[in-house]
Amino acid sequence: MRYLLAIVNGRVIIGKSVENKAVIVEEGIIVDVCTNIPRKADIIDAEGLYVAPGFIDIHIHGCNGRDIMMGTYESVMNMSRYLLSTGVTAFLGTTMTSSCSKLRQVVSEAKRASIDTDGADLLGIHMEGPFISHQYRGAQEEKYIQKPSIDSFRDICGDNEDFVKIVTLAPEMEGAHELMSYLNERGIVSSMGHTGASYDEAMRGIRWGLKSSTHTFNGMRGFNHREPGALGAVMDSDIMAECIADGIHVHPAVLRLLAKQKGLDYIILVTDAMMGSGLEDGQYSLGNKKVFVKNGAAVLENGQLAGSTLSMDRAVRNIISYLNITIPQAIMMATANPARLLGIKDRGKIEKGCLADIIMFDEDINVRKVIKSGSLLMKK
Repeated sequence: MRYLLAIVNGRVIIGKSVENKAVIVEEGIIVDVCTNIPRKADIIDAEGLYVAPGFIDIHIHGCNGRDIMMGTYESVMNMSRYLLSTGVTAFLGTTMTSSCSKLRQVVSEAKRASIDTDGADLLGIHMEGPFISHQYRGAQEEKYIQKPSIDSFRDICGDNEDFVKIVTLAPEMEGAHELMSYLNERGIVSSMGHTGASYDEAMRGIRWGLKSSTHTFNGMRGFNHREPGALGAVMDSDIMAECIADGIHVHPAVLRLLAKQKGLDYIILVTDAMMGSGLEDGQYSLGNKKVFVKNGAAVLENGQLAGSTLSMDRAVRNIISYLNITIPQAIMMATANPARLLGIKDRGKIEKGCLADIIMFDEDINVRKVIKSGSLLMKK
């Protein structure tokens, strides 16, 4: 017997529009978006709520007291379950610069855990470093920084190369071209970050296949009218741009400038969250470094920003306010845009044939219900 689920009475976000339709789900797949409700369908009433695809966070280190670098099955599961409450139904666990052996363990354990997560899906790894600039390393561990190398990348991945989806690197470094070519051949996204690249070096990297910019504005050479730098190349190209919309990492006025220059189709909201996300102010860690969270800002002892405590529902709420845009426009930056970067066809949209990873929220982006793979897993 067919099991049908119908989400009714909601304001369904389809692309950049809102439509008064029902979303019909069968066996974890959206089979129709329509006005006719099947008689035998179980009903979920979304009256007063928006119905949208689940958020996809492609840059998150940790949350709820756990970090991907803990390298344990339990830490991945904890993160996965917690993320649903923020509307995230899929994510990339993001590593820190560390030793090859430690990174290999983290990638291996994350892949094992991804097979049966009972919360948000762990789609793979975003490898932030170790192929980055010493000068623009931020909170990354300097002693583990390496020159880009195919052999080093393969050593880190071991037998799990297919689980790495994004590699953040500095395109100006010796060996970057060769590694990026290798990554491109395997469908792995090269992202420019923690980089001191000049404008010319960055543009050369884009010609070599760079697809995105990691936490744009942060950890890169800034803009100067005589040397536009890596940031100038981001502005002057059609690569995607990650942004941390917490009001701490980037001033809202600067985000408005980015949006005017690049357009909303090329901006991806990320949290860059660390383990203090979702918890109270206090002392935590990121990689091997102590991090102090005060008034929501995560910093090292020297005051250097070290990730964020942002959640994706707050990021969406913030970007609506910062840019004065519609809810569908903001949702796109947390769903369709990251899916497009990763080359995923069946996520990030409310559309026939897509996975039934669906969230429902109110006007203030408070997540009230979450459907994961066709099952209602959260209801407030």
